[in-house]
Amino acid sequence: MSAPWSALPSPIAEDVAECWESVFPDGVPAWLVEDEAVPESVVADAVGRSLFLRQTLERHADQVRQAVDSRLLSEPTTPEYLAKRWQEYLERVDGEPALHAALRRFRREIQFRVIWRDLLRWADLAETMAAASAFADTCIDGALDWLYEDSCEQLGTPYGLDPVTGEEAPQPLVVIGMGKLGGRELNVSSDIDLIFAFPGKGETRGGRRSLDNQQFFIRLGQRLIQALDQITADGFVFRVDMRLRPYGQSGALALSFAALETYYQDQGRDWERYAMVKSRVVAGDQKAGQVLMESLRPFVYRKYIDFSAFESLRSMKAMISREVRRKGLENNIKLGSGGIREIEFVVQAFQLIRGGRDRELQQRELLTILKELEALELLPSGVVSELREAYVFLRNLEHALQGIEDKQTQTLPEDDLNRARIALIMGFDSWTECQKVLDEHRERVATHFANIIATEEEEEDGESELAEEWQEIWLAEMDDESARDWLKEQGYENPEESCRELTELRDSRTVETLQTQGRKRLNQFMPVLLDALTDVENPSQTLSRVLQLVSAILRRTAYMVLLLENPGARTQLVRLCSESPWVAQQLAETPLLLDELLNAESLYTPPAKEELQDDLRQQMLRIPFEDLEEQMESLRHFKKAHILRVAASELKGTLPLMKVSDYLTWIAEVVLDHVVDVAFANLVSRHGYPRRSDGSACETDFAIIGYGKLGGIELGYTSDLDLVFVHKADPELSTDGDKPIDNAVFFTRLGQRIVHILSTQTPSGQLYEVDMRLRPSGNSGLLVTTLSAFEKYQRNDAWTWEHQALARARGVAGCTETLEAFEAIRHDILCQQRDRSKLREEVVEMREKMRSSLGTPESRRSEVFHIKHDPGGIVDIEFMVQYLMLAWCSDHPELTQWPDNIRQMEELGRAGVLPVEDTEKLRETFITLRSTIHRRALQNLNSQVEGDAFPEERDYIQSMWKKVMLD
Repeated sequence: MSAPWSALPSPIAEDVAECWESVFPDGVPAWLVEDEAVPESVVADAVGRSLFLRQTLERHADQVRQAVDSRLLSEPTTPEYLAKRWQEYLERVDGEPALHAALRRFRREIQFRVIWRDLLRWADLAETMAAASAFADTCIDGALDWLYEDSCEQLGTPYGLDPVTGEEAPQPLVVIGMGKLGGRELNVSSDIDLIFAFPGKGETRGGRRSLDNQQFFIRLGQRLIQALDQITADGFVFRVDMRLRPYGQSGALALSFAALETYYQDQGRDWERYAMVKSRVVAGDQKAGQVLMESLRPFVYRKYIDFSAFESLRSMKAMISREVRRKGLENNIKLGSGGIREIEFVVQAFQLIRGGRDRELQQRELLTILKELEALELLPSGVVSELREAYVFLRNLEHALQGIEDKQTQTLPEDDLNRARIALIMGFDSWTECQKVLDEHRERVATHFANIIATEEEEEDGESELAEEWQEIWLAEMDDESARDWLKEQGYENPEESCRELTELRDSRTVETLQTQGRKRLNQFMPVLLDALTDVENPSQTLSRVLQLVSAILRRTAYMVLLLENPGARTQLVRLCSESPWVAQQLAETPLLLDELLNAESLYTPPAKEELQDDLRQQMLRIPFEDLEEQMESLRHFKKAHILRVAASELKGTLPLMKVSDYLTWIAEVVLDHVVDVAFANLVSRHGYPRRSDGSACETDFAIIGYGKLGGIELGYTSDLDLVFVHKADPELSTDGDKPIDNAVFFTRLGQRIVHILSTQTPSGQLYEVDMRLRPSGNSGLLVTTLSAFEKYQRNDAWTWEHQALARARGVAGCTETLEAFEAIRHDILCQQRDRSKLREEVVEMREKMRSSLGTPESRRSEVFHIKHDPGGIVDIEFMVQYLMLAWCSDHPELTQWPDNIRQMEELGRAGVLPVEDTEKLRETFITLRSTIHRRALQNLNSQVEGDAFPEERDYIQSMWKKVMLD
């Protein structure tokens, strides 16, 4: 008698043979094969296809038996069955830990059933997606029902106006599902995107004390997330992502209907319209939820054919293309070229543009919308058919990839065993056949995606004819003398050096070992580059700089294609490298920044802070918080891309110094805000939320204080960040998770994680260098301090120079309440009454110490002037301002409102502390010196200039120093 696995392909059969006895030591149990649809050969097939099915049968056989007893595996998984089965699990729930355990055991059972039926192809795509989505609905609604009732017992019941009847009634929580959950198209192993909403304002009744409705629902939401997301001994239920809510991770966890409607009406972005297309009430009060969804419909669907959506769709499409290029996603069937996301984009683009007029398009399921697009003749039947077939194939393949290990992945396997499993699941005799059909589907999808909305660079006209001489020079078909003469005629200022550098590149080991395709692209690109360089004033010098980039992208020729096909990007490249070796160096270190050159308008128009927040939110949406490595890489790319825009704008002359520092500071603030969110979420997933003295869980209670250039809104391109971490939680209390730790330990670890994310060297470099020495007691002090301890230190133990530093400090990220509390402390400390004579002596003494340690030695001051540290330099101005602030804030408390030198000078003039003409001249001199440092940074130069530079400015500063600090 042949073995049950004998009909399986050889690598799978061998694998099953090896594990069979460990999975079934006493043979296949009778209860599993009682169903006629499940002979031993099918069991072997299932065990061969999925490690998850195998491990569940091996480790949790009793639970699988209960599942089979409740419904045969040959029967479909319906919403009615799921609801009934959950009630059976719920009967054993007597507390929150038991609820967590029940949800996770329920998941294991249903996941086994859904993956079994899907991988054996007993269920089609429609059944699998519907079952996975209904299971999520059941879990969310089931957990919410139990937790709502328990929260009402503990905190009282929230009351307010019923959105349906308009009468006062208990308030429900409404859970909105986004993405594939909203569209009832969930994967077999997926995270879920949720938004929490409640009808309106009010307070709880029946508790020990009344609580604002929003606080009630925030706490309920936190408990619901923990019930689903927290990893315990039984695993987890769903990874929960809340970042699609208004204001992202920094927004309130639950918002009222009115707040949601106001946000989308006043601030809603186009990408949020795109996301809301699939939104659906998945749990909570369905009637109240429908009232909310109707109020949001006008935001999603305009009443007319919305041609204004084209521009934002172009931007989204360009972002998709850049991400594919940046991350090398060729093996990712969701995000890669021709993948699932491109099909979704095509369909949702039509929904946004025409959904207001053609109400048939106001549905959620992609396959349903495809039918409507064909019926409305918006897409040809052939295109619809190809997209439909590709979508079904790709989604089935996605489920196959995920079902093998119950793992959220869309990446094709590289090992033979898993490739054989995928081929078997997909109905092919070999991986080669499967790959061939996959490639055909992806090629067709990529073509349709490219044709739907052409991006601006795709619409560029072809490039002009090139002179043959450029080709001959690059390929060494022209003799050296002729090559030098030609380059000289074309404006190259150092043709000998340019010829030498081209020869070195051409003869380099890397170029010699390029594959045929790479060599072909390089030979196309170099003549085009040499010709483009004739448009700048210093072609030879610029060539040297650009060749750093060429060397960096020799094996990543997609970037050469980008520059070949986009004359505009090529023009920006040579112009920026001509003007700044620092920019050239940035591009060489991070070639993916070339994407920023595609759109000249955005390149020279850096976004304001709100737009930066929006951009970062979009980029990070699909990266789980727990994927710290990818979070760190994306943050580094975000920072570099936006700093490149600032540098480009400064070089072009469209941004004055003050604005340059503003933008560089905003970039840092937006990054810090996100880093706090990532680090906090990471720790909460392990230990729960820090508790407050009233028993509630805090949102963060943590804040980052910026000192120095960050605090003074004066960041430069290479500035480090002077940071101090504070919190206002009770350090004696602990967190509320399954593995609680003291609040003090929690916040210390939070600070450590933030420093790690910011300062660790990754393949993309360091995000920011961090300096924590300005915290209380410096390097010997605690990394994170309570606000009360910070205030006590500032009042009783701080040195004068620490109060000077406080003058340039401000809250830059974290909890709003904590930031406000810090600002009150700063104001009080700066407004203390001081002995001005003693203060002046201490400030002058500190300045002399700095001069002697950081300034130019007196013997060399005729040769070199250090713009910052030498007499008559920037630090003299800063010390004068800080002295005047500390000396006069007690008389003029309004001086504390600003942390930056420029506005502090203006306020000192306004208050009459200094004559206005002096403050204005000091301001102009300060800007002149700082502008020079900025420009030199873009030339990779330090802050030291010739000894006779800035004579008037230095004389004036020294005269003011004598007047303010010495006389």
